[in-house]
This record gives sequence, structure tokens and C-alpha cells, in this order.
Amino acid sequence: QVQLVESGGGSVQAGGSLRLSCAASGRTISTYTLAWFRQAPGKGRDFVAASIWNGIVRTYITDSVNDRFSISRDNAKNTVYLEVNSLKPEDTALYYCAAKSSNVEIHGSGSYAYWGQGTQVTISS
Repeated sequence: QVQLVESGGGSVQAGGSLRLSCAASGRTISTYTLAWFRQAPGKGRDFVAASIWNGIVRTYITDSVNDRFSISRDNAKNTVYLEVNSLKPEDTALYYCAAKSSNVEIHGSGSYAYWGQGTQVTISS
């Protein structure tokens, strides 16, 4: 089993930045796919970014935020990060960390076995 705990969310003004962290425990996650999803009020859970391992680390960011968000991982700390910059009110959501052992189907929330509880990001205009 893998336990995931997110942190770093908060309330910031538009244009601000945050660094979200997701600490994993229970298993070494160096070869796992680690992803971030977000869910705005009344909407579904959307893919934001993923970091996969297939011999090297590769990252994927959804098109709508790829000029403002970045994902990174520190395997020594069993932690994945999401840097979110130039925040907009439409970025307001509950941000979830997810993990799975395979590196396929990374965009679908249903394919992830492990989830954190989420960290709230609220952006005011």
C-alpha cells in the first residue's frame, strides 16, 4: 500500500504562486507514475500533470497550464511537487496527488490505485 499526503495549498491572489507537495509512504515510489489532478466545485476530476519512470523520468503537463505549472519529483524524499505560477481564479480547485505502478493511461483518474486527500487552492481576483 502507498499512502499519499498533500500539502502546500492555500488562498492567494491572482498572479501568485504555490508549491504543492505530495509525500508518499508505505513503499518506495521511484518507479511509480506520480500525478496531480484537480477538481473544481461541481466539476469532474481533471488531469493536470504526471511524472513517469521508463528508464528516465518524463513529465507531462496538460496543455491548458503547461506554460504555468511544472511537476518534479525527489525520489530520495519519496515526494512529488507541483509548482503553480501565475495563478488565475479558474485554477481554484481541490488538488489531488495520485500514484500507480504502471506508466500507461496516465491521464485517466480511474487508472490510479492510490490517492491523497487533496489540498485546496483558492485564487482570488
